[in-house]
Amino acid sequence: MEVLDTSIANVALPYMAGNLGSSNDESTWVLTSYLVSNAIVLPISGWLAGALGRKRFFIGCLGIFTVSSLLCGLAPSLGLLLLFRVLQGAGGGGLQPMAQAILADTFPPQQRGLAFALYGITAIMAPTIGPTLGGWITFNYSWRWIFFINLPVGVITWFLVRRFVEDPPYLTRLKSAGVKLDYVGIALLTLGIGALQVLLDKGQEDDWFGSRFITTLVVVATVCLISLVIWEWFQKAPIIDVRMFKSFNFASSCLMMFTLGILLFSALVLMPQFLQTLLGYTSQLAGLALSAGGLVLLFEMPIMGQLTTKLQARYLIAFGWLALSIAMFYSTQRIDLQISFKAAVLLRIAQVIGLGFLFVPISLVAYIGIAPEKNNAVAGIVNFMRNMGSSVGTSLVTTLIARRSQFHQARLVEYARPDNPNFQNTVNGLAERFAHSGLGTNEALSRAYAQIYRTLQNQAASLAYIDTFMVLAVGAAIMFCLTFVLKKNHPGAGHVALE
Repeated sequence: MEVLDTSIANVALPYMAGNLGSSNDESTWVLTSYLVSNAIVLPISGWLAGALGRKRFFIGCLGIFTVSSLLCGLAPSLGLLLLFRVLQGAGGGGLQPMAQAILADTFPPQQRGLAFALYGITAIMAPTIGPTLGGWITFNYSWRWIFFINLPVGVITWFLVRRFVEDPPYLTRLKSAGVKLDYVGIALLTLGIGALQVLLDKGQEDDWFGSRFITTLVVVATVCLISLVIWEWFQKAPIIDVRMFKSFNFASSCLMMFTLGILLFSALVLMPQFLQTLLGYTSQLAGLALSAGGLVLLFEMPIMGQLTTKLQARYLIAFGWLALSIAMFYSTQRIDLQISFKAAVLLRIAQVIGLGFLFVPISLVAYIGIAPEKNNAVAGIVNFMRNMGSSVGTSLVTTLIARRSQFHQARLVEYARPDNPNFQNTVNGLAERFAHSGLGTNEALSRAYAQIYRTLQNQAASLAYIDTFMVLAVGAAIMFCLTFVLKKNHPGAGHVALE
Protein backbone atom coordinates (compact mmCIF):
# COMPACT_ATOMS: atom_id res chain seq x y z
CA MET A 1 0.00 0.00 0.00
CA GLU A 2 2.89 2.37 0.74
CA VAL A 3 4.62 1.86 -2.61
CA LEU A 4 1.23 2.08 -4.30
CA ASP A 5 0.74 5.57 -2.85
CA THR A 6 3.76 6.89 -4.78
CA SER A 7 1.90 6.40 -8.09
CA ILE A 8 -1.81 5.88 -7.45
CA ALA A 9 -2.54 9.61 -7.11
CA ASN A 10 -1.08 10.52 -10.54
CA VAL A 11 -4.27 10.11 -12.54
CA ALA A 12 -6.46 11.65 -9.82
CA LEU A 13 -4.71 15.05 -9.79
CA PRO A 14 -7.18 16.82 -12.15
CA TYR A 15 -10.11 15.59 -10.01
CA MET A 16 -8.38 16.80 -6.82
CA ALA A 17 -7.67 20.20 -8.39
CA GLY A 18 -11.28 20.62 -9.48
CA ASN A 19 -12.76 19.43 -6.19
CA LEU A 20 -10.45 21.54 -3.99
CA GLY A 21 -10.53 24.68 -6.14
CA SER A 22 -6.85 24.70 -7.16
CA SER A 23 -4.94 24.71 -10.45
CA ASN A 24 -3.44 21.63 -12.07
CA ASP A 25 0.09 22.95 -11.41
CA GLU A 26 -0.69 23.38 -7.71
CA SER A 27 -2.15 19.88 -7.49
CA THR A 28 1.17 18.31 -8.56
CA TRP A 29 2.52 19.17 -5.11
CA VAL A 30 0.30 16.32 -3.86
CA LEU A 31 2.89 13.98 -5.41
CA THR A 32 5.97 16.05 -4.59
CA SER A 33 5.11 16.56 -0.90
CA TYR A 34 4.77 12.79 -0.37
CA LEU A 35 7.99 11.96 -2.21
CA VAL A 36 10.04 14.58 -0.33
CA SER A 37 9.11 13.43 3.19
CA ASN A 38 9.35 9.77 2.10
CA ALA A 39 12.85 10.29 0.70
CA ILE A 40 14.04 12.01 3.91
CA VAL A 41 12.87 9.21 6.23
CA LEU A 42 14.07 6.27 4.09
CA PRO A 43 17.85 6.60 4.55
CA ILE A 44 17.63 7.28 8.31
CA SER A 45 15.11 4.51 9.03
CA GLY A 46 17.93 2.23 10.18
CA TRP A 47 19.11 4.82 12.71
CA LEU A 48 15.54 5.44 13.91
CA ALA A 49 14.99 1.70 14.35
CA GLY A 50 18.12 1.52 16.49
CA ALA A 51 17.09 4.50 18.58
CA LEU A 52 13.43 3.54 19.11
CA GLY A 53 13.48 -0.22 18.60
CA ARG A 54 12.45 -1.66 15.24
CA LYS A 55 9.07 -2.98 16.33
CA ARG A 56 8.13 0.30 18.00
CA PHE A 57 9.34 2.29 14.98
CA PHE A 58 7.49 0.01 12.54
CA ILE A 59 4.26 0.23 14.53
CA GLY A 60 4.65 4.01 14.78
CA CYS A 61 5.13 4.33 11.02
CA LEU A 62 2.10 2.13 10.39
CA GLY A 63 -0.01 4.26 12.70
CA ILE A 64 1.12 7.54 11.11
CA PHE A 65 0.61 6.17 7.59
CA THR A 66 -2.87 4.84 8.34
CA VAL A 67 -4.15 7.91 10.22
CA SER A 68 -2.70 10.33 7.67
CA SER A 69 -4.35 8.30 4.87
CA LEU A 70 -7.69 8.88 6.60
CA LEU A 71 -6.92 12.59 6.95
CA CYS A 72 -5.90 12.84 3.27
CA GLY A 73 -9.24 11.38 2.26
CA LEU A 74 -11.10 13.87 4.48
CA ALA A 75 -9.00 16.94 3.57
CA PRO A 76 -11.24 19.95 2.80
CA SER A 77 -8.52 22.05 1.12
CA LEU A 78 -5.33 21.61 -0.88
CA GLY A 79 -3.19 23.10 1.91
CA LEU A 80 -4.37 20.53 4.44
CA LEU A 81 -4.08 17.73 1.88
CA LEU A 82 -0.42 18.65 1.31
CA LEU A 83 0.22 18.69 5.07
CA PHE A 84 -1.36 15.24 5.48
CA ARG A 85 0.59 13.93 2.46
CA VAL A 86 3.84 15.03 4.14
CA LEU A 87 2.82 13.05 7.24
CA GLN A 88 1.80 10.08 5.09
CA GLY A 89 5.14 10.11 3.27
CA ALA A 90 7.04 10.29 6.56
CA GLY A 91 5.10 7.35 8.00
CA GLY A 92 5.44 5.37 4.78
CA GLY A 93 9.20 6.00 4.58
CA GLY A 94 9.87 3.56 7.42
CA LEU A 95 7.65 0.75 6.14
CA GLN A 96 9.63 -0.51 3.13
CA PRO A 97 13.06 -0.81 4.79
CA MET A 98 11.70 -2.20 8.06
CA ALA A 99 9.72 -4.88 6.22
CA GLN A 100 12.86 -5.90 4.31
CA ALA A 101 15.04 -5.79 7.44
CA ILE A 102 12.56 -7.98 9.34
CA LEU A 103 12.71 -10.53 6.51
CA ALA A 104 16.53 -10.38 6.49
CA ASP A 105 16.67 -11.11 10.24
CA THR A 106 13.90 -13.73 10.22
CA PHE A 107 15.32 -15.93 7.45
CA PRO A 108 18.87 -17.36 7.28
CA PRO A 109 20.99 -16.08 4.36
CA GLN A 110 20.33 -19.15 2.23
CA GLN A 111 16.55 -18.58 2.43
CA ARG A 112 16.49 -14.80 2.11
CA GLY A 113 15.95 -15.02 -1.62
CA LEU A 114 12.57 -16.70 -1.10
CA ALA A 115 11.48 -14.01 1.36
CA PHE A 116 12.79 -11.14 -0.76
CA ALA A 117 10.96 -12.56 -3.78
CA LEU A 118 7.61 -12.07 -2.05
CA TYR A 119 8.71 -8.62 -0.89
CA GLY A 120 9.84 -7.84 -4.45
CA ILE A 121 6.39 -8.61 -5.84
CA THR A 122 4.97 -5.72 -3.82
CA ALA A 123 7.86 -3.34 -4.62
CA ILE A 124 7.66 -3.87 -8.39
CA MET A 125 3.97 -4.66 -8.88
CA ALA A 126 2.58 -1.71 -6.90
CA PRO A 127 3.91 1.05 -9.20
CA THR A 128 2.69 -0.97 -12.20
CA ILE A 129 -0.92 -1.22 -11.08
CA GLY A 130 -0.99 2.16 -9.28
CA PRO A 131 -2.12 4.43 -12.16
CA THR A 132 -4.66 1.90 -13.46
CA LEU A 133 -6.15 1.26 -10.02
CA GLY A 134 -6.15 4.98 -9.21
CA GLY A 135 -7.95 5.79 -12.43
CA TRP A 136 -10.58 3.11 -11.87
CA ILE A 137 -11.27 4.16 -8.26
CA THR A 138 -11.40 7.87 -9.15
CA PHE A 139 -13.69 7.34 -12.15
CA ASN A 140 -16.13 4.97 -10.41
CA TYR A 141 -16.10 6.41 -6.88
CA SER A 142 -14.06 9.44 -5.77
CA TRP A 143 -10.41 10.47 -5.55
CA ARG A 144 -10.77 10.31 -1.75
CA TRP A 145 -11.09 6.52 -1.90
CA ILE A 146 -7.50 6.14 -3.17
CA PHE A 147 -6.56 7.09 0.42
CA PHE A 148 -9.40 5.33 2.25
CA ILE A 149 -8.37 1.91 0.82
CA ASN A 150 -5.25 2.09 3.02
CA LEU A 151 -7.29 2.02 6.23
CA PRO A 152 -8.32 -1.67 6.54
CA VAL A 153 -4.88 -2.86 5.40
CA GLY A 154 -3.12 -0.50 7.81
CA VAL A 155 -5.26 -1.50 10.81
CA ILE A 156 -4.91 -5.26 10.15
CA THR A 157 -1.14 -4.96 9.63
CA TRP A 158 -0.79 -2.92 12.84
CA PHE A 159 -2.37 -5.71 14.90
CA LEU A 160 -0.36 -8.43 13.12
CA VAL A 161 2.93 -6.63 13.75
CA ARG A 162 2.09 -6.20 17.44
CA ARG A 163 1.29 -9.90 17.68
CA PHE A 164 4.07 -11.54 15.66
CA VAL A 165 7.08 -9.22 15.22
CA GLU A 166 9.82 -8.97 17.87
CA ASP A 167 13.17 -7.18 17.88
CA PRO A 168 16.28 -9.39 17.57
CA PRO A 169 18.72 -9.38 20.55
CA TYR A 170 21.29 -7.09 18.89
CA LEU A 171 18.66 -4.37 18.44
CA THR A 172 17.64 -4.63 22.08
CA ARG A 173 21.29 -4.12 23.11
CA LEU A 174 21.67 -1.19 20.72
CA LYS A 175 18.54 0.50 22.04
CA SER A 176 19.58 0.03 25.68
CA ALA A 177 22.99 1.59 24.94
CA GLY A 178 21.27 4.82 23.91
CA VAL A 179 21.76 6.81 20.70
CA LYS A 180 23.03 10.39 20.47
CA LEU A 181 20.83 12.69 18.39
CA ASP A 182 22.77 14.08 15.42
CA TYR A 183 21.09 17.45 14.84
CA VAL A 184 23.56 18.58 12.17
CA GLY A 185 23.19 15.36 10.19
CA ILE A 186 19.40 15.50 10.32
CA ALA A 187 19.38 19.15 9.19
CA LEU A 188 21.76 18.50 6.27
CA LEU A 189 19.81 15.41 5.21
CA THR A 190 16.43 17.17 5.34
CA LEU A 191 17.63 20.18 3.33
CA GLY A 192 19.68 18.14 0.84
CA ILE A 193 17.20 15.38 0.07
CA GLY A 194 14.23 17.77 0.16
CA ALA A 195 15.87 20.12 -2.36
CA LEU A 196 16.98 17.20 -4.56
CA GLN A 197 13.51 15.65 -4.65
CA VAL A 198 11.77 18.94 -5.48
CA LEU A 199 14.22 19.82 -8.26
CA LEU A 200 13.83 16.38 -9.83
CA ASP A 201 10.05 16.66 -9.68
CA LYS A 202 9.79 20.26 -10.92
CA GLY A 203 12.94 20.61 -13.07
CA GLN A 204 11.51 20.00 -16.53
CA GLU A 205 8.34 21.93 -15.68
CA ASP A 206 10.42 25.02 -14.71
CA ASP A 207 13.02 24.65 -17.52
CA TRP A 208 15.85 23.42 -15.28
CA PHE A 209 18.72 25.95 -15.12
CA GLY A 210 16.55 28.53 -16.85
CA SER A 211 14.76 28.84 -13.50
CA ARG A 212 16.38 30.63 -10.56
CA PHE A 213 14.33 28.45 -8.21
CA ILE A 214 15.68 25.19 -9.68
CA THR A 215 19.25 26.56 -9.79
CA THR A 216 19.01 27.46 -6.11
CA LEU A 217 17.76 23.96 -5.30
CA VAL A 218 20.70 22.43 -7.19
CA VAL A 219 23.18 24.49 -5.14
CA VAL A 220 21.42 23.67 -1.85
CA ALA A 221 21.20 19.95 -2.63
CA THR A 222 24.86 19.72 -3.74
CA VAL A 223 26.28 21.61 -0.77
CA CYS A 224 24.11 19.86 1.82
CA LEU A 225 24.61 16.31 0.53
CA ILE A 226 28.39 16.65 0.18
CA SER A 227 28.54 18.19 3.66
CA LEU A 228 26.33 15.36 4.97
CA VAL A 229 28.72 12.66 3.69
CA ILE A 230 31.75 14.42 5.21
CA TRP A 231 29.99 15.05 8.53
CA GLU A 232 28.60 11.52 8.87
CA TRP A 233 31.94 9.93 8.00
CA PHE A 234 33.47 11.23 11.23
CA GLN A 235 30.47 10.62 13.54
CA LYS A 236 30.56 7.74 16.01
CA ALA A 237 26.78 7.27 15.79
CA PRO A 238 25.82 8.59 12.32
CA ILE A 239 22.20 8.76 11.20
CA ILE A 240 23.42 7.34 7.87
CA ASP A 241 26.36 4.97 8.09
CA VAL A 242 28.21 6.20 4.99
CA ARG A 243 31.22 4.07 5.95
CA MET A 244 29.29 1.03 4.67
CA PHE A 245 30.06 2.30 1.16
CA LYS A 246 33.67 1.21 1.74
CA SER A 247 32.29 -2.27 0.97
CA PHE A 248 32.53 -2.56 -2.82
CA ASN A 249 29.68 -5.06 -2.88
CA PHE A 250 27.35 -2.78 -0.94
CA ALA A 251 28.28 0.29 -3.02
CA SER A 252 27.78 -1.65 -6.26
CA SER A 253 24.43 -2.98 -5.05
CA CYS A 254 23.26 0.55 -4.24
CA LEU A 255 24.34 1.76 -7.69
CA MET A 256 22.51 -1.15 -9.32
CA MET A 257 19.38 -0.59 -7.25
CA PHE A 258 19.49 3.09 -8.19
CA THR A 259 19.76 2.15 -11.88
CA LEU A 260 16.98 -0.42 -11.48
CA GLY A 261 14.76 2.34 -10.08
CA ILE A 262 15.56 4.49 -13.12
CA LEU A 263 14.76 1.73 -15.60
CA LEU A 264 11.68 0.46 -13.77
CA PHE A 265 9.96 3.83 -13.52
CA SER A 266 11.23 5.08 -16.90
CA ALA A 267 9.53 2.18 -18.66
CA LEU A 268 6.42 2.69 -16.52
CA VAL A 269 6.25 6.30 -17.68
CA LEU A 270 7.27 5.75 -21.31
CA MET A 271 4.86 3.03 -22.42
CA PRO A 272 1.52 4.45 -21.20
CA GLN A 273 2.58 7.98 -22.21
CA PHE A 274 3.45 6.78 -25.72
CA LEU A 275 0.20 4.85 -26.07
CA GLN A 276 -2.00 7.68 -24.79
CA THR A 277 -0.39 10.76 -26.35
CA LEU A 278 0.57 9.39 -29.77
CA LEU A 279 -1.80 6.47 -30.37
CA GLY A 280 -4.88 7.84 -28.61
CA TYR A 281 -5.32 5.03 -26.06
CA THR A 282 -7.51 5.67 -23.03
CA SER A 283 -5.84 5.41 -19.61
CA GLN A 284 -7.72 2.16 -19.00
CA LEU A 285 -6.56 0.60 -22.29
CA ALA A 286 -2.98 1.73 -21.67
CA GLY A 287 -3.21 0.19 -18.20
CA LEU A 288 -4.34 -3.11 -19.74
CA ALA A 289 -1.31 -3.08 -22.03
CA LEU A 290 0.92 -2.79 -18.93
CA SER A 291 -0.97 -5.36 -16.87
CA ALA A 292 0.37 -8.34 -18.85
CA GLY A 293 3.89 -7.41 -17.78
CA GLY A 294 2.72 -7.26 -14.17
CA LEU A 295 1.31 -10.79 -14.42
CA VAL A 296 4.62 -12.05 -15.80
CA LEU A 297 6.43 -10.55 -12.81
CA LEU A 298 3.89 -12.08 -10.45
CA PHE A 299 4.85 -15.56 -11.67
CA GLU A 300 8.53 -14.80 -12.19
CA MET A 301 9.41 -13.48 -8.72
CA PRO A 302 8.67 -16.70 -6.75
CA ILE A 303 10.71 -18.66 -9.30
CA MET A 304 13.54 -16.18 -8.77
CA GLY A 305 13.37 -16.86 -5.04
CA GLN A 306 14.00 -20.55 -5.74
CA LEU A 307 16.83 -19.82 -8.20
CA THR A 308 18.70 -17.75 -5.59
CA THR A 309 19.11 -20.91 -3.51
CA LYS A 310 20.76 -22.72 -6.44
CA LEU A 311 22.69 -20.13 -8.48
CA GLN A 312 25.11 -17.35 -7.60
CA ALA A 313 23.37 -14.00 -7.28
CA ARG A 314 25.79 -12.26 -9.64
CA TYR A 315 24.94 -14.67 -12.49
CA LEU A 316 21.23 -13.96 -12.05
CA ILE A 317 21.94 -10.22 -11.93
CA ALA A 318 24.06 -10.44 -15.10
CA PHE A 319 21.27 -12.23 -16.96
CA GLY A 320 18.75 -9.66 -15.73
CA TRP A 321 20.78 -6.68 -16.96
CA LEU A 322 21.49 -8.39 -20.28
CA ALA A 323 17.81 -9.22 -20.80
CA LEU A 324 16.82 -5.68 -19.86
CA SER A 325 19.39 -4.13 -22.20
CA ILE A 326 18.24 -6.32 -25.10
CA ALA A 327 14.58 -5.53 -24.35
CA MET A 328 15.23 -1.78 -24.32
CA PHE A 329 17.19 -2.03 -27.58
CA TYR A 330 14.39 -4.14 -29.08
CA SER A 331 11.98 -1.36 -28.07
CA THR A 332 13.94 1.09 -30.23
CA GLN A 333 13.33 -1.20 -33.22
CA ARG A 334 9.67 -1.94 -32.49
CA ILE A 335 8.25 1.41 -31.34
CA ASP A 336 6.35 3.20 -34.12
CA LEU A 337 3.04 4.93 -34.74
CA GLN A 338 1.49 1.79 -36.26
CA ILE A 339 2.19 -0.56 -33.35
CA SER A 340 -0.78 -2.76 -32.48
CA PHE A 341 -2.19 -3.42 -29.02
CA LYS A 342 -0.88 -7.00 -29.12
CA ALA A 343 2.60 -5.81 -30.09
CA ALA A 344 2.56 -3.25 -27.27
CA VAL A 345 1.61 -5.97 -24.76
CA LEU A 346 4.42 -8.27 -25.99
CA LEU A 347 6.88 -5.38 -25.89
CA ARG A 348 5.96 -4.62 -22.28
CA ILE A 349 6.39 -8.30 -21.36
CA ALA A 350 9.88 -8.25 -22.91
CA GLN A 351 10.74 -5.13 -20.87
CA VAL A 352 9.82 -6.68 -17.51
CA ILE A 353 11.41 -10.13 -17.88
CA GLY A 354 14.82 -8.77 -16.87
CA LEU A 355 13.40 -6.87 -13.88
CA GLY A 356 12.46 -10.11 -12.14
CA PHE A 357 16.08 -11.26 -12.26
CA LEU A 358 17.37 -8.07 -10.65
CA PHE A 359 15.43 -6.99 -7.57
CA VAL A 360 15.88 -10.11 -5.43
CA PRO A 361 19.56 -10.90 -6.24
CA ILE A 362 20.63 -7.25 -5.87
CA SER A 363 18.93 -7.13 -2.47
CA LEU A 364 20.78 -10.31 -1.47
CA VAL A 365 24.16 -9.05 -2.65
CA ALA A 366 23.77 -5.86 -0.60
CA TYR A 367 23.92 -7.89 2.64
CA ILE A 368 27.09 -9.82 1.72
CA GLY A 369 29.93 -8.92 4.08
CA ILE A 370 27.73 -6.64 6.24
CA ALA A 371 27.27 -7.40 9.95
CA PRO A 372 23.71 -8.38 11.05
CA GLU A 373 23.53 -5.28 13.25
CA LYS A 374 23.58 -3.23 10.03
CA ASN A 375 20.55 -4.96 8.45
CA ASN A 376 18.23 -2.04 9.19
CA ALA A 377 20.70 0.46 7.72
CA VAL A 378 21.25 -1.70 4.63
CA ALA A 379 17.50 -1.98 3.99
CA GLY A 380 16.98 1.75 4.49
CA ILE A 381 19.76 2.84 2.12
CA VAL A 382 18.97 0.23 -0.57
CA ASN A 383 15.29 1.22 -0.65
CA PHE A 384 16.27 4.88 -0.63
CA MET A 385 18.49 4.33 -3.68
CA ARG A 386 15.65 2.62 -5.55
CA ASN A 387 13.23 5.42 -4.70
CA MET A 388 15.70 8.12 -5.75
CA GLY A 389 16.31 6.16 -8.95
CA SER A 390 12.57 6.25 -9.65
CA SER A 391 12.55 10.04 -9.23
CA VAL A 392 15.61 10.45 -11.45
CA GLY A 393 14.10 8.05 -14.02
CA THR A 394 10.82 9.94 -14.22
CA SER A 395 12.65 13.27 -14.52
CA LEU A 396 15.09 11.86 -17.08
CA VAL A 397 12.31 10.49 -19.27
CA THR A 398 10.20 13.66 -19.31
CA THR A 399 13.28 15.80 -20.08
CA LEU A 400 14.60 13.53 -22.83
CA ILE A 401 11.21 13.26 -24.51
CA ALA A 402 10.75 17.05 -24.50
CA ARG A 403 14.29 17.92 -25.64
CA ARG A 404 14.67 15.17 -28.24
CA SER A 405 11.21 15.94 -29.66
CA GLN A 406 12.35 19.52 -30.23
CA PHE A 407 15.58 18.29 -31.84
CA HIS A 408 13.85 15.88 -34.24
CA GLN A 409 11.14 18.40 -35.07
CA ALA A 410 13.82 20.90 -36.10
CA ARG A 411 15.44 18.27 -38.34
CA LEU A 412 12.16 17.11 -39.92
CA VAL A 413 11.01 20.67 -40.63
CA GLU A 414 14.00 21.03 -42.95
CA TYR A 415 12.20 18.72 -45.39
CA ALA A 416 8.92 20.67 -45.24
CA ARG A 417 9.99 23.26 -47.80
CA PRO A 418 8.04 24.63 -50.79
CA ASP A 419 10.91 23.59 -53.11
CA ASN A 420 10.63 19.97 -51.96
CA PRO A 421 8.44 18.24 -54.58
CA ASN A 422 7.43 15.41 -52.22
CA PHE A 423 6.25 17.91 -49.61
CA GLN A 424 4.40 19.98 -52.20
CA ASN A 425 2.70 16.90 -53.66
CA THR A 426 1.55 15.84 -50.18
CA VAL A 427 0.14 19.31 -49.44
CA ASN A 428 -1.69 19.43 -52.77
CA GLY A 429 -3.10 15.94 -52.33
CA LEU A 430 -4.43 16.68 -48.85
CA ALA A 431 -5.82 20.08 -49.91
CA GLU A 432 -7.62 18.45 -52.82
CA ARG A 433 -9.13 15.82 -50.53
CA PHE A 434 -10.35 18.48 -48.06
CA ALA A 435 -11.74 20.55 -50.95
CA HIS A 436 -13.77 17.56 -52.13
CA SER A 437 -15.29 17.32 -48.63
CA GLY A 438 -16.76 20.82 -49.03
CA LEU A 439 -14.06 23.17 -47.72
CA GLY A 440 -12.99 26.32 -49.57
CA THR A 441 -9.62 26.45 -51.33
CA ASN A 442 -7.84 28.54 -48.67
CA GLU A 443 -9.36 26.60 -45.75
CA ALA A 444 -8.49 23.27 -47.40
CA LEU A 445 -4.89 24.40 -47.86
CA SER A 446 -4.65 25.55 -44.20
CA ARG A 447 -6.12 22.24 -43.04
CA ALA A 448 -3.56 20.35 -45.15
CA TYR A 449 -0.64 22.26 -43.60
CA ALA A 450 -2.07 21.71 -40.10
CA GLN A 451 -2.38 17.94 -40.62
CA ILE A 452 1.16 17.68 -41.99
CA TYR A 453 2.51 19.63 -39.00
CA ARG A 454 0.61 17.39 -36.57
CA THR A 455 2.02 14.30 -38.31
CA LEU A 456 5.51 15.84 -38.15
CA GLN A 457 5.14 16.45 -34.41
CA ASN A 458 4.02 12.86 -33.84
CA GLN A 459 6.96 11.52 -35.86
CA ALA A 460 9.39 13.72 -33.90
CA ALA A 461 7.94 12.52 -30.60
CA SER A 462 8.14 8.90 -31.76
CA LEU A 463 11.85 9.35 -32.58
CA ALA A 464 12.35 10.91 -29.13
CA TYR A 465 10.90 7.78 -27.50
CA ILE A 466 13.32 5.66 -29.56
CA ASP A 467 16.26 7.79 -28.37
CA THR A 468 15.13 7.44 -24.73
CA PHE A 469 14.87 3.66 -24.95
CA MET A 470 18.37 3.59 -26.43
CA VAL A 471 19.72 5.54 -23.42
CA LEU A 472 18.09 2.99 -21.10
CA ALA A 473 19.58 0.11 -23.12
CA VAL A 474 23.08 1.57 -22.74
CA GLY A 475 22.56 2.07 -18.98
CA ALA A 476 21.54 -1.57 -18.53
CA ALA A 477 24.54 -2.72 -20.60
CA ILE A 478 26.93 -0.78 -18.33
CA MET A 479 25.40 -2.45 -15.26
CA PHE A 480 25.84 -5.84 -16.96
CA CYS A 481 29.58 -5.22 -17.16
CA LEU A 482 29.74 -4.17 -13.50
CA THR A 483 28.07 -7.40 -12.36
CA PHE A 484 31.14 -9.57 -12.83
CA VAL A 485 33.23 -7.75 -10.23
CA LEU A 486 30.75 -8.55 -7.44
CA LYS A 487 31.78 -11.04 -4.76
CA LYS A 488 30.80 -14.69 -5.14
CA ASN A 489 28.31 -16.21 -2.75
CA HIS A 490 27.52 -19.88 -2.04
CA PRO A 491 23.72 -20.12 -2.52
CA GLY A 492 23.33 -23.23 -0.42
CA ALA A 493 25.31 -21.87 2.53
CA GLY A 494 24.49 -18.18 2.21
CA HIS A 495 28.02 -16.89 2.87
CA VAL A 496 30.62 -15.13 0.75
CA ALA A 497 33.34 -17.04 -1.00
CA LEU A 498 36.72 -15.64 -0.07
CA GLU A 499 38.39 -16.31 -3.41
